[in-house]
Amino acid sequence: MIPAVNDKVLENARAALPASVVEFIDKVNQGERPSSHLIAVLHKVQEELGFLPRESMDAVAQLMQVPTAKVTGVASFYHHFSFVPKGKYIISVCTGTACYVKGAEEVIDKFKEELGINLGETTADGLFTLEDTRCLGACALAPVVKVGDDIHASMTADKVPGIIERYMNLAD
Repeated sequence: MIPAVNDKVLENARAALPASVVEFIDKVNQGERPSSHLIAVLHKVQEELGFLPRESMDAVAQLMQVPTAKVTGVASFYHHFSFVPKGKYIISVCTGTACYVKGAEEVIDKFKEELGINLGETTADGLFTLEDTRCLGACALAPVVKVGDDIHASMTADKVPGIIERYMNLAD
């Protein structure tokens, strides 16, 4: 009777994850020290789902045969992982020294005002998430804002509404 219970648990775990993640875990499990690939598996889950839902972390633990506490511990240790859905467009405002000195704070304040959210929050329509970041490596272009993969240089608070409008139009 125990194998049937375990089979059902594994079946449910496989159903809780996208097929591409299950395939990745299966591949990892065939190699040496599968648990050493936990971070890569979590990246794959977040890439597919946009965040790490509790059910997905439980499923990863079952399929990789590692304690759920380890999965949760690893996911919560690294700031890259998110436990809540993020917006379609992630707005990252650099707050490194050059950007901060050249007005990043005012740019952040304008994004907060225009979007009606605080840092780390997502708009109700799921379109934008506002974050700050330490350095985007473009100090000569300060202040810098990254939206998705796009870099916006020499940002000012006056440019914020246009940036928001641009991505709203892309979403239509």
